[in-house]
Amino acid sequence: MKNMKKIVEYSLLMLVLIFVSTSCDDVLDQKSVDSFTEESVFVDINLTEAYLGKCYDAIGGRGGWSNWDNSGTLGLREDLLAGATDEMLCIHRPNEYKNIKGTMSPDELGHFGNNRFAWIRWEPLYSNIKNVNILLANIDNVPENVSTDADLKARIKAEAYFIRAFDYTNLMRSYGGLILIDSPFELDEDFSTVTRASLDETLAFILADVDKAIAGLPMKDDIEQGRATKGAAAALKSRLLSWSTGVLMHGDYSSDPLVSFQSTSRQSLLNDAKTIAKAIMDGQYGTYALTGSTDDPPMPLSEEDSKAYSDNFFNIFTQTGEWNDEVMWGVQHNQADGNRIRQNQWWGPNGYHNWGNNNPLEPVVRKFEMADGTPFDWDKYNPGDEIFRVATTDELATDPEMNPYIGREPRFYATVLFDGAKWQPRPSDAAGIDPTGLIQTGYKLGTSMSAYVGLDQTTFRTNIEAFINSTTDGYTPGLDTRQGLIESWNGTKVGYYVKKYCEEDIAGQFYQNRNTWIEFRYAEVVMDYAEACIELGEVEEGINALNMVRNRAGLPDRVTTDQAQAREWYRHERQIEFFGEGDRYYMMRKWMIVEDVIVDANPMRIYHFNDGTIWNYDKSVTADERLFSEEAYWQPISRSEMNKAPQLTNNPGYN
Repeated sequence: MKNMKKIVEYSLLMLVLIFVSTSCDDVLDQKSVDSFTEESVFVDINLTEAYLGKCYDAIGGRGGWSNWDNSGTLGLREDLLAGATDEMLCIHRPNEYKNIKGTMSPDELGHFGNNRFAWIRWEPLYSNIKNVNILLANIDNVPENVSTDADLKARIKAEAYFIRAFDYTNLMRSYGGLILIDSPFELDEDFSTVTRASLDETLAFILADVDKAIAGLPMKDDIEQGRATKGAAAALKSRLLSWSTGVLMHGDYSSDPLVSFQSTSRQSLLNDAKTIAKAIMDGQYGTYALTGSTDDPPMPLSEEDSKAYSDNFFNIFTQTGEWNDEVMWGVQHNQADGNRIRQNQWWGPNGYHNWGNNNPLEPVVRKFEMADGTPFDWDKYNPGDEIFRVATTDELATDPEMNPYIGREPRFYATVLFDGAKWQPRPSDAAGIDPTGLIQTGYKLGTSMSAYVGLDQTTFRTNIEAFINSTTDGYTPGLDTRQGLIESWNGTKVGYYVKKYCEEDIAGQFYQNRNTWIEFRYAEVVMDYAEACIELGEVEEGINALNMVRNRAGLPDRVTTDQAQAREWYRHERQIEFFGEGDRYYMMRKWMIVEDVIVDANPMRIYHFNDGTIWNYDKSVTADERLFSEEAYWQPISRSEMNKAPQLTNNPGYN
């Protein structure tokens, strides 16, 4: 009898899975749900909770069905959302980032219309919203067989509100005003008059869901890791309100009520954003903190201290077990449960048999400060020259910081793999070539550099190519270049690889990763609070919060009472702190700075001569041409969805 019970429960669970998978269609699909499946699910609290689990999975897009497209993993993808910004270049599919190609349209969406970015797209998120609505419509009728079932039902309901609010928030940050649906579709429902709500109505709807979630969710210590908590819901509210304060939505872009607030003032939103962030910081929703010390560090940092700050920051993103207090919510990747990820293979250097995707770009590499908190100055040794850095071997021995990668802030070493960076032992077929495990994105030229100093860019490149073509033993390309001996086609196109989120002890060639994707971390809340204060004119308070993040990173305090200066420092700090995490895609739109920061991607070429090194930011070569058209501040609804509901209005600039 016990085995039969297990078989019956397994069969019902399969119906749950079938229901979720077959119901993942577009928002206006009118097919009814199989009544037997629905009735089977909501007659047992355990099956209802299993259904909720699939709603969690579907937050990432298609519900985690395919390990290949990482559809349950939110932002931790083979192709990063950061590639749609000024931070990175996706070397394998650069043309799919239509927002920075000037080609975004309802017919040309690239990654914004496929499963690579499923967690921020119209169709898959509405599919999950439909699933959540079915749960919310049925949860109150689930039988209560033991005394604890009532509390469990209330918690499941609160988790469902969190998931729906999370999905709607991602939709709002992509599209603006939305179709607001809070109940299951009926078989005879008429969709021909469905319209999008205004941005004001959309925000109010999501905030109502978030507040229900906060009210019903437990603290983080009272629920298993990975499920929604009061802290996670509060962090979502902070993100939503902070995003809504952007000038993009307050008339600077358009007065269209689909993308611009009409009755919700920026001042009120700034106050609300500040209030929720401060409540989180005061511990009202659980105990959260920045990892590491937030004391103003003593200057100058010793090499050991700098490494300790760097390791502390790096380790935030490689957590594999119990989360520290900086993580407010995320996705744990557990190979035993089939929740797998392979960022070491996707992003790692080609000289380790990895795929080399998502390369940091030179302009943002230069934004990382020096270890003492002063700006990095490329042309420090040759004012006015933003292309070349030149240093003899003797000069480097006297002043190591002539090497642009020496003496930088700790986060730089936790974020970017550059020429000479310490990484992993090489695989067996490269260990004999490089026993050091240092990244090689440069080229060795067995000659003096004297003949190459002082040349213009075109002549320099011509002469370098002539030397390479004329020698058989005086030229050695680095193992991690596109001319290297191992998988050259996967080499970086711009001279850098991303280190953040990669695990130092995982050989990507063979093994999957285990670490957490952190969707909400406490640093974001602190930064939301800092921005709200600065924009409200409470500059000193905002700078104090900003300094918490800087100090944790091993950088000294900023001091100013000037709002414009504080805003500039804040925006700089936010990009560096959240580099590669996808935050920049939203910030450059929120602040309407895309036209200022999106430029063509050019490579950094590094040549090691017998007597020195030349670093060449090669503007004569374009690794990726980029163009921004202002309608791409918002994503268009796809042509296929518009054809199904032609009464819908698309976003400004899209026909």
